[in-house]
Amino acid sequence: MNSVTVACVMRSCGWSAASATRPGTNRRAGRASLRPAALAGLFLLSACATVPLEQGGSLSSYQNLAQDDGLITRARVSVVKDDILAASTLRLVPTSFSAAAIDAKLSEAQRKLVANAIDRSLCIGLSDRFRILSPAQPADLTVHAVITHIVPTDATAAAASNAISFATTVVTATGVVNAPIPSLRLPIGLGGLALEVEALDRAGKQKAAMIWARGATAFAGRPRVSTAGDAYDLAASFGDDLSTLLVKGTSPFGKLPSLPSLPSQQRLQSLLGGAPKESPCEAFGRSPGVAGLIGGAIGLPPDWTDKGAAAQVQAAR
Repeated sequence: MNSVTVACVMRSCGWSAASATRPGTNRRAGRASLRPAALAGLFLLSACATVPLEQGGSLSSYQNLAQDDGLITRARVSVVKDDILAASTLRLVPTSFSAAAIDAKLSEAQRKLVANAIDRSLCIGLSDRFRILSPAQPADLTVHAVITHIVPTDATAAAASNAISFATTVVTATGVVNAPIPSLRLPIGLGGLALEVEALDRAGKQKAAMIWARGATAFAGRPRVSTAGDAYDLAASFGDDLSTLLVKGTSPFGKLPSLPSLPSQQRLQSLLGGAPKESPCEAFGRSPGVAGLIGGAIGLPPDWTDKGAAAQVQAAR
């Protein structure tokens, strides 16, 4: 049972190792209460997609990477904090694909849309601290991500999940059932995404790197009815994690969960489809805005609302 599955089961069951070993806990009562939790855990083992965390061979070095998992993310991270915080300019090389990612059952257009979602998220997130330069300009840091693995979403299962979710909403709204019914996604056909990325200084020396993998869960709302749906949504999660690593110079993982902070004004403006703070981010196209938010909420395929990157960026991939 890998760490992602354990996290999903523990979150679903409300159980932790600490609570099981709390001093003064009645062992017999603990075993009795754990039994249904364990059964629920076994049932929910498939409620999280498993994505391999593996080296793709694109990084200049893997030597300093250390395991540093999040609650539902598996990762290996390295960062030279002082050097990262001393940098003020950054350029993004468009995200590319390993051979394994190209072999995924996604069309070329879908792969490009996922890669562009990653670059757009990174460009917007990194704009909180860095001045983003065009690819031709020398910068303090050069960042390049490579998609190493894509687990396609089962579009049929996603459609069935949305139908069930809609039915439960109707049942609850009409008062047929008084108690609220939790809206869970069918724990089959869940997609996922894995990448590796590094930030190099002007001399080409690695200053930060991360190998990142996350699978979709059955607790994340309505899925997009597309084989690229989960990978597209997880692109933003990766962008947020890497942005935290480079903006703050510290890992986004390994801490107790906290309340989410409000997005910066420039992030909020970009999320709603406005012009990005840094003009080079325009190359990755603007966020779909309100139409994209509504489309995601009701499970529309991402290509229905996202126009993707500028032509020159698409050609570079």
